[in-house]
Amino acid sequence: MDFTITEKMQVILEMINEFVDKELIPLEPAFLTQSAAEMMPVIKEKQKKVKQMELWGPCYPKELGGAGLNLMEHALVSEALGRSPLGHFVFWCQAPDVGNIELLEMFGNKEQKETWLHPLVAGDIRSCFSMTEVELAGSNPLMMDTTAVKDGDDYVINGQKWYTTSADGAEFAIVMAKTNPEAHPYLQASMIIVPCDTPGFNLVRNIPVMGHAGDGYFSHAEILYQNCRVPQKNLIGEEGQGFVLAQERLGPGRIHHCMRWIGICNRAFDLMCARAQERVISPDGRTLATRQIIQSWIAECAAEIQAARLMVLHAAWRIHNEGAKAARKDISLIKFKVANVMQMVLDNALQVHGGLGMTDDTILAFYFRHERAARIYDGADEVHKVSVAKQILKDRQIR
Repeated sequence: MDFTITEKMQVILEMINEFVDKELIPLEPAFLTQSAAEMMPVIKEKQKKVKQMELWGPCYPKELGGAGLNLMEHALVSEALGRSPLGHFVFWCQAPDVGNIELLEMFGNKEQKETWLHPLVAGDIRSCFSMTEVELAGSNPLMMDTTAVKDGDDYVINGQKWYTTSADGAEFAIVMAKTNPEAHPYLQASMIIVPCDTPGFNLVRNIPVMGHAGDGYFSHAEILYQNCRVPQKNLIGEEGQGFVLAQERLGPGRIHHCMRWIGICNRAFDLMCARAQERVISPDGRTLATRQIIQSWIAECAAEIQAARLMVLHAAWRIHNEGAKAARKDISLIKFKVANVMQMVLDNALQVHGGLGMTDDTILAFYFRHERAARIYDGADEVHKVSVAKQILKDRQIR
């Protein structure tokens, strides 16, 4: 594995880092106090600049209007953008849209691509992904009550979902629903496109997460599907292939998430070090940075960030060269490892900031609130640990 960053990528990363520092981080105080609707005019201005820089949609193919970066290259971009909560959205490589774009590009038919994929890549519309259910364990996706029953040329969808990220203001949802309840458990569900203005698509609420409901893109919705009728042509791929499509969506998506988390780690680490060096704690001018406990936290965080970063890059390299299936263990390892490293770094950074860290005068409290979920979504830590352990033990048994 070669860790050399090409000259092209060095230039791109320098441009992105400068943009984040000069254009996005200064917007964060407004972002923390204003609604998404109030922020959109200035966000649109920044997105125009990104398009002028020819860095729009870094990971999408050039023929679709993206920058055409491969997974390894985009991993580095995701790390740089992760330093601000506005980064991925402004550069238009944000979840859940990035995953939906990949799905439609790989499995969508011609009409679906023309109707949904192309305007989504262009940034003309947003989308959401509706899978997790209110009353059932999200760690076991086989447990699903939402159904899509054929009626003539249509599917009629009924069910209740939540944590449908960014549904508020989205043009369409990709819904996971059971179409073949009598089939093998892994062949029961399908993915179906549902326009959000369809009768029976009911956005019940934006769910308060750690006390903040959010709005627009920066929200997570509860959706009630009540006799929601859509044409069968809205099926993505083949019927019963929902779980196969979900795995295709989640593999690279976890690289995107994990490198974004590394970017958050880098930002929190920088803030922690700066605060430690600036905060005077005694009359003789000594700062927090002179205390061994703080020095120990800094060293431990630096080591953990570096280790986690290399793990993610290795997983991305394996996916790029060998495919997501070969990298299953690596993907599970980084999912729980990087999420926990991020939690540790954020907690230490907040602690070093003391009372200031609890306020929205820095970005730390926002990250602390919203990134705790990293250890839950896309598979809880415990699920990934069990999966990894089973794979390791199975491999040893075979030998």
